[in-house]
Amino acid sequence: MASRLSRPAALLAVFALVVGACGGSTTPPAASVAASTAASVAPSEVAASVAPSVAAPSVIPTVPPGGPVTVTWFCCLGGGDEESQQKTFKDVAKAFEATHPNIKIVLDHTAYAGARQAFSVKLASGTPPDVVGPIGVGGASAFEGQWLDLQPLITKNQVDLSDYDQQMLDLYKAGGQGQYGIPFAIYPSELYYQPDMFDEAELEYPPTSYGQQYKMPDGSMVEWNYDTVRNIAMLLTLDKSGKNATEAGFDPGHIVQYGFEPQRDDLRTIGAGFFGQGRLLADDGKTAQIPDPWRAAWKWIYDGIWKDHFIMSDQVYQTPAFMGGYDAFNSGKIAMDENFLWSVCCITEAGGNWNLGALPAYQGKVTAPINADTFRITKASKHPDEAFEFLRYLVAGEGRTKLLNAISGFPALKSDQPSFFDQLKQQKNDKGKLIYPPDVNWDVATAGIQYADVQNNTESFMPNYNKSLDVLVKYLTRFTGTAGLDVDTELTKMQTELQAAFNK
Repeated sequence: MASRLSRPAALLAVFALVVGACGGSTTPPAASVAASTAASVAPSEVAASVAPSVAAPSVIPTVPPGGPVTVTWFCCLGGGDEESQQKTFKDVAKAFEATHPNIKIVLDHTAYAGARQAFSVKLASGTPPDVVGPIGVGGASAFEGQWLDLQPLITKNQVDLSDYDQQMLDLYKAGGQGQYGIPFAIYPSELYYQPDMFDEAELEYPPTSYGQQYKMPDGSMVEWNYDTVRNIAMLLTLDKSGKNATEAGFDPGHIVQYGFEPQRDDLRTIGAGFFGQGRLLADDGKTAQIPDPWRAAWKWIYDGIWKDHFIMSDQVYQTPAFMGGYDAFNSGKIAMDENFLWSVCCITEAGGNWNLGALPAYQGKVTAPINADTFRITKASKHPDEAFEFLRYLVAGEGRTKLLNAISGFPALKSDQPSFFDQLKQQKNDKGKLIYPPDVNWDVATAGIQYADVQNNTESFMPNYNKSLDVLVKYLTRFTGTAGLDVDTELTKMQTELQAAFNK
């Protein structure tokens, strides 16, 4: 099954406001369109030049007697493959060297496809790079135990982290301890929807904020949860004759509009992470498990595809009519879609009247999975102080604006976030028209951060991470592409295969 972005979900997509190409090893067609659409738009000025609370003091150091210390910057365990991004990285490194003559930056670029192997070799040979990034939770989880705890350096340099949401700081702790990263680019999740489809079905729109109830067609007020979403999604799913999925004579073999699309890059986010936080690795650090909310989510998704028909199968997902395995919501034939904020990269293809709403709850609790990218320092770095100086420049100093634009990052610094959306609202295409609808509910994106899966992120560590991912891909393909399965039986098989991978 092809991934929406042809790599794990931690890979970054391109926002249309940025003059940049997609961070993937293969640029999705829609991302290219979005980038070209925004080609006449100046890069975002979302970030101030320096975040004083985190960035290093503006004092130019002297060159040590032995010459500058060499700090190696390794890419790309996450985004950063594109030529335009590499150029930005080099420019940022040169700008840093100009104000830090005591440090020389060597950019070590290995394409994403071979980056994990190359990084493994460097670790094994005792020649690790110093700084690694941009890197997501999944990329870092593949090398659990190899990262430097930054807390001593944060304390030593009196770094003030008060401009970050505590949820995001906690994402980079290990067992609640240490600080293995400073937040940089984050991607909250939210519900995308098509108001016109709701209007045609005479349905109320999804709630605009968390905690609101939903008004059903009979006038009753109900919790905005996955039972409600199922009922509404079936009413929004139409066959070629215009019958919805609740009506007699509905033809599931000829559906022209689907009511719901899950985030399907990873089995851990296709419903699962949105139902509740969990981990496939038990607390003992060696046993495979299936979290109860995730089991419920996979059953909900499976029934949505094969029984209730409000979610498309993988076979349909891969067809040109639904964007050929890229982002089905952009086909304009999906009423609701759960996805991350990076999805707005190419959403202009979905039409000019989409909006954002609150994610539904499961058993009274909302969970909003989050993707995040930052830069890390290897535990075996020979120059941790100099590496930390460079890391601060990247995540909060003068380098951060260019880097955020290059990787299309939503800033983790709270003081940068309002101007980000202000710029987003003003972006125009080469014809002078606004790229995004004027009334998009951007506030719900940041409101979802409080519900982020920080304690147990969907991309958290698993033993033998890459092989374990292979198991998840196998069952993602089975669940979305095969009718007639007993989900519990399949999950028992998956748990056994995960355990075998963990044991190795």
